[in-house]
Amino acid sequence: MELYLRVRQACAAGMSQRQAAKAFNISRDTVAKMMTFSVPPGYRRTAEVRRPKLDPFIPIIEGWLEADRSMPRKQRHTAKRVFDRLRDECGFTGGYTIIKDYIRERERRGQEVFVPLAHPPGHAQADFGEAMVRIGGVEQKAHFLVLDLPHSDACYVRACPAAVAEAWVDGHIHAFAFFGAVPQSIVHDNDRCLVAKILPDGTRKRAALFSGFLSHYLIRDRYGRPGKGNDKGNVEGLVGYCRRNFMVPLPEFATWEAFNLWLEEQCRKRQQDVLRGEGETIGERLQRDLAEMRSLPASPFDACDQDTGRVSSQSLVRYKTNDYSVPVAFAHQDVWIRAYVHDVVIGCRGEVIARHPRCWDRDELIFNPIGRVSEVVEIGWRRNLRVN
Repeated sequence: MELYLRVRQACAAGMSQRQAAKAFNISRDTVAKMMTFSVPPGYRRTAEVRRPKLDPFIPIIEGWLEADRSMPRKQRHTAKRVFDRLRDECGFTGGYTIIKDYIRERERRGQEVFVPLAHPPGHAQADFGEAMVRIGGVEQKAHFLVLDLPHSDACYVRACPAAVAEAWVDGHIHAFAFFGAVPQSIVHDNDRCLVAKILPDGTRKRAALFSGFLSHYLIRDRYGRPGKGNDKGNVEGLVGYCRRNFMVPLPEFATWEAFNLWLEEQCRKRQQDVLRGEGETIGERLQRDLAEMRSLPASPFDACDQDTGRVSSQSLVRYKTNDYSVPVAFAHQDVWIRAYVHDVVIGCRGEVIARHPRCWDRDELIFNPIGRVSEVVEIGWRRNLRVN
């Protein structure tokens, strides 16, 4: 740059380009370039790179790499394997480096490109995360639902013992009650709890409980592409945020309900934050979301898994590998079962005959001994026994 400056100043003062080339001991072409560009322009390629040894084999390489799209990821061509096959099968005489450089450049051209998204108010995204917690003195894994309103970044978090369909729906219902409104649409994963099957045309066959939930609240369901978390990147980021900020150190509460009340309070506190790039708090922007959301229906959806069963000779009803007791008067009768996140309700005809805390273990006996003490002695010896 110093030489550039001196040459340009000399020529501007009246020195000819021929004289400048002689005075500064450089070529006249260099002087002409210095007078054309105020700073060194660098090397500019005017023709495409010629690769006489590689170019004839590019169609073969492209054919192999395109065929790899249908192969398992760990059984696709590497640059080394392409080089070996070209040399052994096709008579390639070039080196490994030009093969490696070509494949690297090809992979870069095929990488995804992302742009920031603008989110209109009134729409939501939902996802599940996992974290370890201590409930009632027992350390266990919590599955927590995060429902996010991307326009305002307001969120709702609710934890439960398992990521089942009724937990998904129960979390949504509590989120709607928390915001006091229902989003126009929600973007979900293709979780088996929600999507029974992805059909060949890309449409989803919804699970029965989830379909009933959507019908009750008139929500338009949307789904991310399988394996593409960036389709709902806002809520994916919030799952990590909630884990780092709400669950470190290890949360310890007496009950799940106490834990969830505390999580709701953290969500309310977060609405006072002003996020990077924003001039308003989350709570202020939330008002625009709420203005576009629909009112709550007259009654909430019944978030439960429904099943039927028959009472055994020991006055037990089996649901999901566990046995729940009912009064002896209903032995051998058909009953209906409503399984909620934290309770199992059993009824016969129009009458509720038993209610138990839901057991998330397997092959357990959940038993109410009132009026049936003799049966505890009779059948409690052969199985793990949980007494309400």
